[in-house]
Amino acid sequence: MTIANDTTKLAVRALKHFTAGTTDQAPGISDLPVAAYLDEDRFKREFEAIFLRKPQGILLSIEVPEPGDYVARTYLGKPLLVVRGKDGVARVFLNVCRHRGARVCAEGMGSASRFSCPYHAWTYDREGKLIGVSGASTFGDMDKSTLGLTQLPSQEAAGVIWATLTPGAQFDIDDWLGSMRHQLELLRLRDCVVFSQRTIPSPGWKVTMDGYLEAYHHDTVHADTLSKHTIGNLLVHDIHGHHQILTMARRNLPELADLPEAEWQASNYLRRIYCTFPNFQVSGIVGGYFLISQILPGDCATQSVTIQTILTGKTPETSEQMAAAAAFRDMAYDAVEVEDYPIGFGIQAGLASGANKHFVIGRNEPGLQHYHKTVAELSA
Repeated sequence: MTIANDTTKLAVRALKHFTAGTTDQAPGISDLPVAAYLDEDRFKREFEAIFLRKPQGILLSIEVPEPGDYVARTYLGKPLLVVRGKDGVARVFLNVCRHRGARVCAEGMGSASRFSCPYHAWTYDREGKLIGVSGASTFGDMDKSTLGLTQLPSQEAAGVIWATLTPGAQFDIDDWLGSMRHQLELLRLRDCVVFSQRTIPSPGWKVTMDGYLEAYHHDTVHADTLSKHTIGNLLVHDIHGHHQILTMARRNLPELADLPEAEWQASNYLRRIYCTFPNFQVSGIVGGYFLISQILPGDCATQSVTIQTILTGKTPETSEQMAAAAAFRDMAYDAVEVEDYPIGFGIQAGLASGANKHFVIGRNEPGLQHYHKTVAELSA
């Protein structure tokens, strides 16, 4: 199926919902215990099983496009060094010297042919091999081939570098993504350009994730931003194994009712959010813009941070293009930081009040139901 045909079918489904005043629904209402958001033992079990053992989208391929390009970042408490080798392969290492544990690269991004530990100047190449030991003649005999940087299992697919944070926890990216891989490949993220990136504090992981998984709140929370463009409480929901795609209808959707289907430019009437479990969201916007959101749990159940990355289809060159990209960035950032997250922090503060023992997840919130069922399944 081509992306055009796929999008047209989505538009047909969305238009039927709009005409009928309906939305895709789960089979029934579900209850979710408030303890799922608060219990620290449960959080530790889920964090270990999911965030340390399952693959995640760590970095976009375009963040390390050329051999020697690297990003050093603390990710879920792990010091990571992602670097593209001279062979073109992107590798994910623990940013920890094998001698005494110092970080071999300061946090940030750049390009380098080698990485030298600031403590005792042990040096590693772009493939993580130990290639230099200062004072080697006095240090003593050792097998340098066994002392390269500790590499984490990783694979590159659909313009994303996927990795697990536990050494030796191997995975097959095709098995993990399943049909979601094809959907992500259609986005051609490798052809995009990073326009801006930031990291912001966010409520607990689950409270934060919930806000990304439904359209029920759009008209109330985002009246001044997203709701101007997107119809609230209208969702086309598709499951791809552990992952899911949420398709929302733009305000211009009713125009399609007066056009022959053969003349539809369906992508101009939809907004799609690609939710790759457990925490990598890609929101595709008309005009070639993408918002990438990575929700990273903190040290406890009530804290997280969000990495937000704005992509453009090409590098803005004219003042008009720069202004358009900046306007999209500002709207996306405001929708999250000014509108969504204050409510999320309020929810987080009220969880332990005793007002609720369970939350009721509606039939019109199938994305939430699927996500929480997946968490339970993979952490059992």
